[in-house]
Amino acid sequence: MVYRAKGRVRDMEFVQFHPTSLYNPAIENPSFLISEAVRGYGAVLRTKDGKEFMHRYDERLSLAPRDIVARAIDNEMKIRGDEFVYLDCRHLEKTGFQEHFPTIYDKCIRVGIDPMKDLIPVVPACHYMCGGVMTDLQGRASIDRLYACGECTSTGLHGANRLASNSLLEAMVFAHRIAEDLLPRIDTFELREDVPDWNAEGTTDPREMVLITQSAKELKEIMSSYVGIVRSNVRLKRAMDRLYLLYKETEDLYHQTTISPQLCELRNLITIAYLVTRSAAMRKESRGLHFTTDYPDKMEHVEETYM
Repeated sequence: MVYRAKGRVRDMEFVQFHPTSLYNPAIENPSFLISEAVRGYGAVLRTKDGKEFMHRYDERLSLAPRDIVARAIDNEMKIRGDEFVYLDCRHLEKTGFQEHFPTIYDKCIRVGIDPMKDLIPVVPACHYMCGGVMTDLQGRASIDRLYACGECTSTGLHGANRLASNSLLEAMVFAHRIAEDLLPRIDTFELREDVPDWNAEGTTDPREMVLITQSAKELKEIMSSYVGIVRSNVRLKRAMDRLYLLYKETEDLYHQTTISPQLCELRNLITIAYLVTRSAAMRKESRGLHFTTDYPDKMEHVEETYM
């Protein structure tokens, strides 16, 4: 919405993937996350045939940072043609595991996995957006009187990557700063009262909701296949071409039919997908959460670009 209002948006290519979400062929939305603390507690990543693999990617093994572990899992899955890897907790002490991770233990049991006897199937999942609405240190966006905080923002605190748990601290600090900046001034603001009611004249109720639901499925496939953990110029170009078709079809629906929450959400998702893909294509290097096979080792200064 801020982008469409001509506000500044930054660093949309830096999307964090959680390396170990619970693999469920029934498709859970959102995915259930197996905390990194489980690996910190001693769990080990293995391929489907039971072999460890993180030693080939990082000397810290299963305790490497999220982006490295996620790329390693993604690479193993693609090389082997597997849909997931395993997280091995079988050697851990049961009582301690249950005390530290009661929610994870209960979830596994509910889906028929005993972590003390069975390997847990895991797969990376899209997790956190480091970029977003550009703000200053008081949470002010480039649009006058617009404030933002939390995951929708690019405050500069995360840069190209994010440390675990500091998103909560960021939201708390910036919410407080926004309140401090806004409270002394809010009573001086003049509010417009001449905004007209929404005019739906010339539109009709959507007769085929499948047009919206199918486009949403296509959008997920495009982003997962071409703009995921590992990218390339060819994949990004293919994503842009397909996103443009979805954009045109959705804009036609938006102008011809009565709006609905589903249509508005799809429209926003396509805009976000475009910003992520376009930002990724503009960055000719691998940095932080953005990894491209065309520039795997190129870490040079890149001028700030605002979408």
